[in-house]
Amino acid sequence: MDTNARPRALALTIAGSDSGGGAGIQADLRSFASQGVFGLTAITAVTAQNSRAVTAVQVLPLHMVRAQIEAVISDFRVNAIKTGMLGTRAIVRLVARQAALLNDRPWVVDPVMIASSGAALLQADAQRSVRDLLLPHAHVLTPNVPEAQALLGRNIPRQRDLERAADDLRQLGPKAVLLKGGHMTGREVIDVYCDAEGVTLYRTPRRKLRGHGTGCTLASLVAARLALGETSGVAVAAAIAAFRLALAHGVTLGMGEVWVPYPLGPQPLAA
Repeated sequence: MDTNARPRALALTIAGSDSGGGAGIQADLRSFASQGVFGLTAITAVTAQNSRAVTAVQVLPLHMVRAQIEAVISDFRVNAIKTGMLGTRAIVRLVARQAALLNDRPWVVDPVMIASSGAALLQADAQRSVRDLLLPHAHVLTPNVPEAQALLGRNIPRQRDLERAADDLRQLGPKAVLLKGGHMTGREVIDVYCDAEGVTLYRTPRRKLRGHGTGCTLASLVAARLALGETSGVAVAAAIAAFRLALAHGVTLGMGEVWVPYPLGPQPLAA
């Protein structure tokens, strides 16, 4: 992206900070910028982590999270909003209220619950609040399989169960669902996109990854494309195209990889 070019849109991410730069706010801003979208932030938590593990988590006070959101929306015309790590039930409730007030613009909800290393990133009592309060405001919900299982309260044992699970998640309120199949087994990774018009499957050969932040990167790419004015289905197709390029060109930093999205033009690439 030409760093001197005027951003075509603005997107806000409400999420946690990753000191290792591979996930969270840092991955979101990198993904926004790759699509020509200017990134705004409201940080919910500070984490101490590197490419291998989360070693400490400190959730910010509720008033500070509220102040960041209010400062941003009082000044900028935000075109899309993405949520990531919210941490506590109080923050989830705060964000849900903001989603109700700002329901004229698209929200991408990435229900971040557990880090790749196993560290808890969402308190147990907050998971119900995400499901009941935040999901009904989502234009696109982007869970992985463990998160989908937590939201549905049941296991998703096989790849052939993904389509039904995506539709069941949509019944909880989101306008569309992108259920990421990376946690399943098999030679292919199957991501399932489901909206009112039906289901689209995105298949790609499975590859071994050494890193984290793939979920943040994909969700924020979806938010960036929505900020540019694309419909949900078109935005997801474009985001997956950019995401695949990022996976193919992961940069090894420290002991793991960091995914750096590549710019796409205004029109999405073929899925």
